[in-house]
Amino acid sequence: MVIEQYTIATPPKYNFPQPTIDEALPQRLLEQSMGSLRYPQRQHFQLNQQSFQQSAKIDLHAETLQLGMQPILLKPIHEETQIAACDTSTIKIGETSTGILIAVRGANVWKKHRSYKYNRFGPFIFHITEENKKEVYDAIERAYFVSGRVQGHPGIVNLMQNPTRIASLLERWLQATLSGMLNEGIVLFDGSLTAGTVDTPIERLRGILVKARECKNVVLAFSKITNLRAKGRLITDLALERGTPYLLETTGLRPKPPIVLLGDVYVARLSHRSFAFRLDIDKEDPYEQRIEALGKLIGNDVLSQGYPETLRLAHILCTFTANEVIAMQHFVARRCGLIIINRPDMHRLLFGPFGRGESYS
Repeated sequence: MVIEQYTIATPPKYNFPQPTIDEALPQRLLEQSMGSLRYPQRQHFQLNQQSFQQSAKIDLHAETLQLGMQPILLKPIHEETQIAACDTSTIKIGETSTGILIAVRGANVWKKHRSYKYNRFGPFIFHITEENKKEVYDAIERAYFVSGRVQGHPGIVNLMQNPTRIASLLERWLQATLSGMLNEGIVLFDGSLTAGTVDTPIERLRGILVKARECKNVVLAFSKITNLRAKGRLITDLALERGTPYLLETTGLRPKPPIVLLGDVYVARLSHRSFAFRLDIDKEDPYEQRIEALGKLIGNDVLSQGYPETLRLAHILCTFTANEVIAMQHFVARRCGLIIINRPDMHRLLFGPFGRGESYS
């Protein structure tokens, strides 16, 4: 297996297998990053390393959800097919007296001719405060998503929600980029095809899926974790033990407005003795095209533990390592003249061995 790095961050051109892409959003991310770092000069800087998790609290009426127990069998199709995936991550690297310091990064990975290639975008470092949180987010959103902007945008009401929303903007841009660059390929998303949230307006995700269909691509969205249950049990726990890859179809899932499901939901077990995952496939794709796309995925990608290697690499390449976090902390401290401090952990101080720290509170 060969993994080839094409580019890092945001150079003028990208070595994708297709023509160069619109760089407006990465450029605006970079501008807002540098702009936000002008202001925390000579403050105290409390080191911190904490990953932000995307909120999974989406209201779905799952009481009527049913899981079909008649498996749809899948056969590998070894016809050469290009597969691409993307993912983003964000991490809190510290806090100042006026806000938080965060980093955001994204990665595109594509597989062709038995080799993996990738682009990484970032890390983009932001100093987010109560005063600039809406300005930073809106400026980034306007750089690329003008047409998909939500009417009556509520703004960012919670400082701690801002990092995941910035990462979500980058992820939608990466998804749109891949969907329009491949032809007759497979595009893998991390998560579901659920829309109607503040982070994922319906028209924005629908536009990405339309672009994918125009290029004859099939979008497959894999969820590592799901809360959907049938008969009181998680749908991924109800998967059957079989010797061949298969799908189980779900029916009766009704989202509560304004939430909309733009994909049909399946349970997929794509290799023998592997884990099962929730899989969303665009509702507009014909049934035969869905089955063919999954056959090509099985026949072209590595499916260790039933999860596509292309998507796994996208997650790994955008995740921050401990060394990278330390480097970013010292970069910000030197650039902005911040004084690094180490505040006492009040949980440990007050409760001794019974205090587990702020990460658990």
